[in-house]
Amino acid sequence: LALYNAVNESAYSNPEQLAIVTLENMLYLKMKNDISFLIGDILNLYEHQSSFSPNLPLRGLFYFSSLYREYIEPEKYRLYSTSPLHIPFPQYIVFYNGTKKEPERQELKLSDLFIEDKGEMNPALECTAVVLNINLGKNRELMEKCKQLREYAEFIAIIRKYLAEGMQFEK
Repeated sequence: LALYNAVNESAYSNPEQLAIVTLENMLYLKMKNDISFLIGDILNLYEHQSSFSPNLPLRGLFYFSSLYREYIEPEKYRLYSTSPLHIPFPQYIVFYNGTKKEPERQELKLSDLFIEDKGEMNPALECTAVVLNINLGKNRELMEKCKQLREYAEFIAIIRKYLAEGMQFEK
């Protein structure tokens, strides 16, 4: 909840307003969904990555497809009705803390992966991954708003420092 509030500049205080909807055993091509949750009418997919991948929007599309399928399962018969089946607004955030230099914030779009730009044509699908660099010294405002995230960034920086000094990972 603290992380959601920091990312979205919101002030939710009741953890019961947040419903975890992470898919159990959701493995697709050996990828695991870190956490997904509903708060209000927003379906959030949060992932942590220590290696950068331009394919994150495609992964997000797979996850969201499965999440939405599970969400509408009780009313799937309504897919063919004449009234709209309202679904939560998707938000896909990736927290990056790898060693490759990346900007503090970037948006990766599924349409950037399409084989060819079709000019005037609009794609039938889009998925945007907002990648936030959470390495120490990056996204300071976000870190100030979320103590746990800041402490995690500090912890990883300490581990990397000790590894650079020759300490074995196990120690």
